[in-house]
Amino acid sequence: MMKIINTLLLPAHPVATRAVLVTGAVLMALSLGSTGLRAQTATPSAQEMIDKLKAQPEPEAGAAPASNVPPLRTRGLRNLSVKAAKTPEGEAAVAAAQEGASSEPAPRPSLSLLIQFDFNSAKIRAESQPALQNLATALQSKELAEANFAVEGHTDAKGSNDYNLKLSQSRADAVQKFLAAQGVPSNRLVTAGKGATELANPADPLAAENRRVRIVNLQ
Repeated sequence: MMKIINTLLLPAHPVATRAVLVTGAVLMALSLGSTGLRAQTATPSAQEMIDKLKAQPEPEAGAAPASNVPPLRTRGLRNLSVKAAKTPEGEAAVAAAQEGASSEPAPRPSLSLLIQFDFNSAKIRAESQPALQNLATALQSKELAEANFAVEGHTDAKGSNDYNLKLSQSRADAVQKFLAAQGVPSNRLVTAGKGATELANPADPLAAENRRVRIVNLQ
């Protein structure tokens, strides 16, 4: 009887214990990994796309700038005014600098989507079609119905420049055709293949985020 009791009170085998712990850790990692994957591949809604693509109203004259917009850096212009000689040439240089600083165009509203294509192909993969369906809905909304858009194809830096330009153009054309099939008039969409000339992540030219389709409001 004493032997039986001692046997029951013996601790679990250390190898078995480690196996249970490792199994638990793997399951937790898989769970966390699947959550992260769902977050990374979440499809923006049509309304979210509208908010990104619609033109923002110009501020009224005399209106205070938004709190999150940094003030213009005018110190350089003041220094230029002080240092400029009191001559017609100096005053003209100051005027040209001031005009250039105030006439920089605001960036156009745009949206980047990580659209997946078959390898070395312009065929849109099934998992990316819901995002393009939402985009078609957004482009036909009342907020965007009067605007024209550029559909830009972008690749990573793998491969030659000529190949990437041709592939990105084919993919931009494929997105245009998909949107047209969803009811967006083709004459509202201009396609452009950018290849790897405008990387979203220049620090990592082969990163996945460089392989994208960018929609730009041309209104």
